[in-house]
Amino acid sequence: MQYKWVALSNTTVGTLMASLDANIVLIALPTIYTDLHTGLFDLVWILIGYQLVTASVLVNFGRLADIFGRVRLYKFGFALFTIGSAFCSLSQTGPELIAARVFQAIGAGFLFSNSAAILTDAFPQSERGMALGINQVSIVLGSVSGLVLGGILTKEVGWQSIFYVNIPIGIFAIVWSHYKLREVAKIRAGQKIDVVGNISFAGAVLAILAGITEYVIAGLSLAYTALLLGTGTFLFVLFILTERRVKEPMLDLALFKIRAFAAGNIAILLNSLARGAVTLVLVFYLQGPTMKLDPFMAGIFLIPNSASLAFFGPISGWLSDRYGARFLASAGLIVSLVGFLLLTTIGPTITFPALAVPLILVGSGMGIFAAPNRASIMNSVPADQRGLASGISVTLVQIGATFSLAIAFLIMATVTPVAQLAQIFLGTAVASSPSSVASFISSIHLVYYASTLFLIAALVPSLSRGRQPPPAEVIISEEAQEEG
Repeated sequence: MQYKWVALSNTTVGTLMASLDANIVLIALPTIYTDLHTGLFDLVWILIGYQLVTASVLVNFGRLADIFGRVRLYKFGFALFTIGSAFCSLSQTGPELIAARVFQAIGAGFLFSNSAAILTDAFPQSERGMALGINQVSIVLGSVSGLVLGGILTKEVGWQSIFYVNIPIGIFAIVWSHYKLREVAKIRAGQKIDVVGNISFAGAVLAILAGITEYVIAGLSLAYTALLLGTGTFLFVLFILTERRVKEPMLDLALFKIRAFAAGNIAILLNSLARGAVTLVLVFYLQGPTMKLDPFMAGIFLIPNSASLAFFGPISGWLSDRYGARFLASAGLIVSLVGFLLLTTIGPTITFPALAVPLILVGSGMGIFAAPNRASIMNSVPADQRGLASGISVTLVQIGATFSLAIAFLIMATVTPVAQLAQIFLGTAVASSPSSVASFISSIHLVYYASTLFLIAALVPSLSRGRQPPPAEVIISEEAQEEG
């Protein structure tokens, strides 16, 4: 087997596992709430703590990979993720599960931050879009299949089983990556670690995201929220000042002067803000007081979204290798936009075929957008900064998804009573009055209108990214840089 296919298959398993665990807990929350006798605050951290920690460390880990080796840190991440999964399955209290999820998220950070860089190193520029498309499919498939798998395992075996499955797969993948993956990139020896930059960036992202999401979702007091936001702002300013002065910065701010890099990352952030809460809101809706589906059936209703993305992701990547990213990625945003507009019309109940139509459009659009946009970002940077570039783009995806959850909760809470939202979140909702049902459905419509606006905004940077040079030009340019 050619090495590039070994790299693709191994990194696809890694991103599939890491993304699967971002959502697999969602379906199991009501059972965890009952078994561990925990509260809403703990449940929120069990759900979003994974995303918060992952988003906070991705850029750091991407830069460290450029210094110490992408494959080495990728394998280390697999080990951490597997051990963290074992700790999750053994947790007896809410705080124990939160701590185990944080440990697991650190491992996921190494997997997410290095997979795109390893693929970019292994595949020629003329095939990177296709490879990144397949890898991107695994991320979304993991997010949605986690709901189905989580529902089945929680119902038949118990919530602990949603973490058991990672252990044998993780052990196999660790051994496989150890013997099969190799360092293709030229790692520059002797680079120094930007300690202040790493700490200040991770702290800033974690503090700001935690402050906003905890205030909106869990009702954190204004004083603590202000403290977190103030701390995050201070650390972010410190980070910018540090990166401008240090000789070997953790984040080379000059990357954002590259038009394709900056435009692609802005588009990926806005796209993530649009789609991050899609699954969460639909899970609320499908298991809520009007549809009353069990976790398994709720997961089944969401399959058209992931199936359509899985179909179009590799095709879109293959086409982008030949025709560039600008118009293909922008077309994907438009297709998703139409799907979100259809979601704004759903009523108190809906059939599987009626929901499948907008979900197919949303999923197809995401599949068409993701691979070309990621390939455009990765192809725009020097080879020795691909780990950093990968970390930045996935960080923005995670930040967008986390903020999307907070925005969705904020919008829904302005229309639907918070107590009712909490009951739906915990799986304890009962039959509601016609007025409360109407407010709940209206709040869902508002969330998807907001998603539509984010996608319209994403079209601006997507269309302004400039022309991507043909593959041969890029290959010659890269070879000339290496020889020079």
